[in-house]
Amino acid sequence: MKTVLLGYMGSGKSTVAKLLAKALNLSFTDLDDYIEKKEKKSIKELFKAKGEIYFRLQESKYLKEVLEDASPGIIALGGGTPCYANNMELIKQFSESFYLKGSIATISERLQSEKSQRPLIAALNEAQLTEFIAKHLFERRAYYEQASKTVIIDGKSAEAIKDELLIGLKTI
Repeated sequence: MKTVLLGYMGSGKSTVAKLLAKALNLSFTDLDDYIEKKEKKSIKELFKAKGEIYFRLQESKYLKEVLEDASPGIIALGGGTPCYANNMELIKQFSESFYLKGSIATISERLQSEKSQRPLIAALNEAQLTEFIAKHLFERRAYYEQASKTVIIDGKSAEAIKDELLIGLKTI
């Protein structure tokens, strides 16, 4: 069985997934990295060259590919992955999933220092970033909350979140 971490950008999905995979001695897949490898282009280049619709179609195809692989593993999704196509249904069918839920303040604080690496938010000032996050979280909440379990990330280290996920996996 696969374990999927989902949530908004900046919630620590990739960082925590790597720690969890190491603790469980399982493979780790970052879906965005997987897509870039398969497409031989960065996510940014894909969006620019072929547009969001093409990207979302490929994202769904590769998500299915990764989930249908029979070997157990930990997968970190892109923030929008659960919200398109029938991705959330695939996630529920082929995995146990955890929503790494952060408050708007936590996510905003984390993303402030990463803005230059994230094209969607690079040009936003602090107030615009907070509004952008709030809008997206509102739109995506219905998808994120379909996860098997929710873990609150506010005020917690990646290591503490990983430990909470290990406990959560034992109760599933």
